[in-house]
Amino acid sequence: MTLAAPTHERGITTLTLDSPANRNALSARLVGELSAALAACAADDTVRAVVLTHTGNTFCAGADLTAPPDPAAFVALMRQIVALPKPVVARVTGHVRAGGLGLLGACDISAAGPGATFALTESRLGLAPAVISLPLLPRTDPRAAARYYLTGERFDASEAARISLVTLAADDDVDEALAPVLDGLRRASPQGLRASKELVTATVLESFDQHAENLIARSAALFASAEAREGMTAFLERRDPAWVW
Repeated sequence: MTLAAPTHERGITTLTLDSPANRNALSARLVGELSAALAACAADDTVRAVVLTHTGNTFCAGADLTAPPDPAAFVALMRQIVALPKPVVARVTGHVRAGGLGLLGACDISAAGPGATFALTESRLGLAPAVISLPLLPRTDPRAAARYYLTGERFDASEAARISLVTLAADDDVDEALAPVLDGLRRASPQGLRASKELVTATVLESFDQHAENLIARSAALFASAEAREGMTAFLERRDPAWVW
């Protein structure tokens, strides 16, 4: 299973990434299932908002290197989250890596627990955070983005909140931290939520419309390169790539 059956409570539908064996990595199958589930939420008048969460200790480990999605399909999924006429809230209690940060960045609101960690590891694989830049760069502190894009360093939930990667970092219980957020969404009208979301996502959607095609091509070229093949092989073999000093 890659996506658990949706649950619904008082207007909030929860979608749960449920492939702990590969750390909820973004496979072609997972991207397709999540896109279909989001489309169903968009068409359902009983859904006021969507919560995106996970099983296991990892929210999303990035692309599944054994069965990766087409870059265009992943871009379409991120844009779908941004353009969905209902708020999408990320609930994170575990680790987020590489492409998983793009999924997180596309969400409207996000809460991370004390056990959450984050890293943009693409540069260490001979890649770059190309397509995930579409939702991340308009929303994240630019100096922090430069640091973490280049170094691949790991950082915690407090730092993620400081740089605006997530909305809030929970000191203890992430569900307790999210309770007032979800209460606020339940009190808002469907029209009010839709119109308000259009205002706060306009710049992000412009990023997709202006740069998606170029970044998809750039991502494909990087994945096809000799350095990326070495980086991904080294990752799967649990060794340092050839360029590490």
